Amino acid sequence: MTQARDIQLAERAERIARLMDNSFRVPLTRITFGWDSILGLVPGVGDALALAPSLRILHLSHQAGAPASLRNRMLINIGVDWVIGLVPLLGDIFDLGYKANLRNAALLRAHVEAKALSPEPGPDLTRAASTA
Repeated sequence: MTQARDIQLAERAERIARLMDNSFRVPLTRITFGWDSILGLVPGVGDALALAPSLRILHLSHQAGAPASLRNRMLINIGVDWVIGLVPLLGDIFDLGYKANLRNAALLRAHVEAKALSPEPGPDLTRAASTA
């Protein structure tokens, strides 16, 4: 996977995260919310519907080559958001501050940037030297 492709995947994850967690602002405040909070207001199915974009961000991280440990952290963020979101009112208030999608997009961005800074694996010179 190329570095440019990984950056595109991270940008796509960030767009989804902003839409789900940061699309709207409460007037005269710094409080932001997104479609995740709005869907969470629908009893029963709202939180389940909000899982789809969260899982899409997780899938994008897999496509970008994120290790299992990072994807597990993302799953924990999704799980915390979903479980607490099931609690009426308290879950909706929690969702305003937790913003699991933005957290996960930031994790993916950090992974992609770290991967870009690490040296590319080249030919195995030690093996080539030992066979000569």
